[in-house]
Amino acid sequence: MKIVLDTNCLVVCLPVTSPYYCLWKAFRDMRITICYTTDILNEYNEVLMRFYHQSFANDIINELLLSTNVIKTNNYYKWSLIATDPDDNKFVDCALNAGADYIVTNDRHFNVLKSLGFPPIKVVNIETFKDILTL
Repeated sequence: MKIVLDTNCLVVCLPVTSPYYCLWKAFRDMRITICYTTDILNEYNEVLMRFYHQSFANDIINELLLSTNVIKTNNYYKWSLIATDPDDNKFVDCALNAGADYIVTNDRHFNVLKSLGFPPIKVVNIETFKDILTL
């Protein structure tokens, strides 16, 4: 299963004590594939440095770069589907270009995608994705 993981969800799924650690564990167990772009990886790095120690942030970025269950995508076309927060469009474009099954986010700006008929994009929050992982 291929996903695009919004930064807000990455931050909360990393601590072993988090109720959402199962998402990061699913990645490590190769049950899911994380799709990313250079812009997304840069945002991950920037935000992780704010919440965690630099060495931990570096370890997470390196794990993403070295894992075989990641897909680095280039956004050749920009859909600009989220007008309220254009910076979020990098996740949408990545999902479309990578053919991701889900965008996992807790950001309400992505709700606009649920009303679109085309292009089809499945957006779920982290709690729902946790349930999907247990199926």
